[in-house]
Amino acid sequence: MHLDEGSVCESDHTGIETIMKGIVKEKQPFQRLEMTKEDLLEMFKYNEFKVRIIKNKVHTPTTTVYRCGPLIDLCRGPHVRNTGKIKTLKVTKNSSTYWEGNAEAESLQRVYGISFPDNKLMKEWRIFQEEAAKRDHRKIGIQQELFFFHELSAGSCFWLPKGTIIRNTLQKWIQSEYLKRGFAEVVTPNMYNTKLWETSGHWQHYAENMFSFDVEKEKYALKPMNCPGHCLLFSHRPRSWRELPVRLADFGVLHRNELSGALSGLTRVRRFQQDDAHIFCTSEQIVDEIRGCLDFMEAIYTVLGFTYELELSTRPAKYLGELEVWDDAESRLKEALDGSGATWQLNPGDGAFYGPKIDITVHDALRRPFQCATIQLDFQLPIRFELTYNAPDGTEKRPVIVHRAILGSIERMTGILTEHFAGKWPFWLSPRQVMVVPVMPMFNDYATELQRKLHLQGIVIDTDLDDGSTLNKKVRNAQLAQYNFIFVVGEKEKTSGTVNVRTRDNVVHGEFSVEDITEKLIRLRDSKSNVDVLE
Repeated sequence: MHLDEGSVCESDHTGIETIMKGIVKEKQPFQRLEMTKEDLLEMFKYNEFKVRIIKNKVHTPTTTVYRCGPLIDLCRGPHVRNTGKIKTLKVTKNSSTYWEGNAEAESLQRVYGISFPDNKLMKEWRIFQEEAAKRDHRKIGIQQELFFFHELSAGSCFWLPKGTIIRNTLQKWIQSEYLKRGFAEVVTPNMYNTKLWETSGHWQHYAENMFSFDVEKEKYALKPMNCPGHCLLFSHRPRSWRELPVRLADFGVLHRNELSGALSGLTRVRRFQQDDAHIFCTSEQIVDEIRGCLDFMEAIYTVLGFTYELELSTRPAKYLGELEVWDDAESRLKEALDGSGATWQLNPGDGAFYGPKIDITVHDALRRPFQCATIQLDFQLPIRFELTYNAPDGTEKRPVIVHRAILGSIERMTGILTEHFAGKWPFWLSPRQVMVVPVMPMFNDYATELQRKLHLQGIVIDTDLDDGSTLNKKVRNAQLAQYNFIFVVGEKEKTSGTVNVRTRDNVVHGEFSVEDITEKLIRLRDSKSNVDVLE
């Protein structure tokens, strides 16, 4: 809604709820009406926003409105029979936004709410919201000094040292899988002349979401995705069928001009990096490459503890290319999905305009859905960039591109994982693996030597040498900071070359030699187990 003065604030929520509850008691029916465009323009002439919608969005002689009590508004429906079906409700939040997302247009107020048909569901929802609030990655990110944002670079994350450990661990893990799975990592430019984006089609359809600027009277833009650059890389020299498939991976920095009101922690940013890859292959290789992508995804998501669902999204109403090519590609995707052994559903008509795709929805520890991975076939970019390879018969043929990401945005995945693990990072991913706590200042040197030895073995280890804190306080601080293991050292440990080990959950493992505990920690780290068990 538009307010000439002022704005909605949290103190207004109670009053809004009171009005809504009154409407519920009245059991006002919802009535569906069909009206002509002319009548609608006359009825809503007092509201310039409704008039804009009718003129710009209604392209038929008639459309539907719904009446509920004294309110009548544009709506497709459907609705419940009457407001009495709502048994409990709550106004959850409010925010500001711009008309149609245009920062030059009027500012509008949004009010969010939720309702349920019984109180039990509302109670369950409240419990869920409380748990979700505890896990909020924006809150944990500040508490654990992982990252922060600043108004002078809105939507761009400042990664602090501990947060950088997490993102580097994720990136190195994916890179190690690339070596096993035949991907070649490349580095491509951050900005391109807009002629590239005109060729790819992004400039015509995506320019408003790109950061562009002039350089020596030429228009340039920061890349929002890697695929056009990879097309240039593929085409920079002649290609033979013997080379295919060519699997190119790129962690390049991407920028997308998201509206300031849409920015949200790590899950919606302007600057990000992806585990992005593009596979250039023949039509005959599609099945094997898709199977490889699905196997890659299964390996990663199993380690992270995610469950997921697969959908095959097929040809939309508006598509580019030949029908026979689409049918063949969809049949190959079906074959790959069937061969993977995974359960999948058909999602008719929801493919991209340039090719069918496999949509992957993951579920975190709270069963919340997220879309991170993507596997998409693309016939159009090879045509736009005139990509070819020399076939065995000497002719030139077009490759097919498979767009593929597993983690998706590293930023977004870090936010999801922060909430998935509730800030209790498993050892292999933890930015605080070990804290060494000397019982007295005279053992600080031994603690420092332990830190040096384990650090050389790749263990993330810190020491608490604050002589003004008690032993119990140091241990408790380490536990609250979510160090997976705390090593307590004193006279006995220094003399025997050992450490006394306990966990952040106050499980006491007892005394281990430095060599033994180092081996156990390395095994735990390399196992990528989400349970911190010393074996």
